[in-house]
Amino acid sequence: MKSHQTTIIDIAHKLNLSKSTVSRALTGHPNVKEETRKAVLALAEEMDYQRNIFSISLITNKTKTIGLIVPDFHTSFFPHAIIGAQEAASKAGYNVLISQSNESYETEVANAKVMLNNRVDGLLISLSKETRNFDHLKTFQKRGIPIVFFNRVCEEMMVPKVVVDDYDAAFKAVEHLILIGKKRIAHLAGPDSLAISRKRLNGYRDALIKHNIDIDEDLIISYDLTLSKVRIYVKHLLDSINPPDALFAINDPTAIEAIQVIKQMGKRIPEDIAVVGFSDNYASNFIEPSLTTVSQPVKEMGEVAMNLLLDQIDNDISKWKPLIKVLNTELIVRNSTVKS
Repeated sequence: MKSHQTTIIDIAHKLNLSKSTVSRALTGHPNVKEETRKAVLALAEEMDYQRNIFSISLITNKTKTIGLIVPDFHTSFFPHAIIGAQEAASKAGYNVLISQSNESYETEVANAKVMLNNRVDGLLISLSKETRNFDHLKTFQKRGIPIVFFNRVCEEMMVPKVVVDDYDAAFKAVEHLILIGKKRIAHLAGPDSLAISRKRLNGYRDALIKHNIDIDEDLIISYDLTLSKVRIYVKHLLDSINPPDALFAINDPTAIEAIQVIKQMGKRIPEDIAVVGFSDNYASNFIEPSLTTVSQPVKEMGEVAMNLLLDQIDNDISKWKPLIKVLNTELIVRNSTVKS
């Protein structure tokens, strides 16, 4: 015989409360008296109540669920951003439905459909490297579901975004290389589909221009962030007739891979070639030599982005603002550019 599953109606009947009052108590609504909330939660636990987000949503018009899509889990960057986002969501009484696109546009589209099917109240997303069409995300806007981008953003959609000043951070990183005496600075850039790639490339270029160093296009290689290709590009650069004496990489995984190749080729770091990364991944301080890099407040980025999204959810659609929140970075100088 199938056992009866406790419902909101059961709890409401036992406590002589309305269904809406019980629902509000279970979802942490501020307009419920503390004594009522405690009584509802205690009885729900006693009766082994299993929360059904869809039955709650019929009353509150919310599922109390946030969708979160990131490009990958391979480095420490996005997991740390997720931690910040989850902590902010949890404080507000929301669950988070997390998926990764694995740097695939098609997977990102599929993930977005899953979020829609699960009736998320809002979407937090960092784009895949392949994403150039945003129709799957504009669908959320059409349905009145708020979106916030972080790190990898869509510049054409007028919604809130949380980023760092990629241009300024790249400029300072390259200027650091110039100030320690480097003249031929190569750049392993990211795909131009990503705004962060374009901004970091512009920062690289303008730092050279400021210090009257000619821009050599042969020293700039844009690639699709597939790390197996770094070996090919670094070897090509170092085997050239006039090799670079420094390398600015689009991110830390690229820089770390480059360091391994440079060492295998018998080159000294930083004497023969200095290396700077971007993001201050966990491994950056432990590789030999330790990596000079741009530190980003990654956990804060996730937290700020989630709070912006929650603000959108709590406000009328007419009050949504395309706010761009720019967080600070810091250049962390380590042994890949300056010997301790």
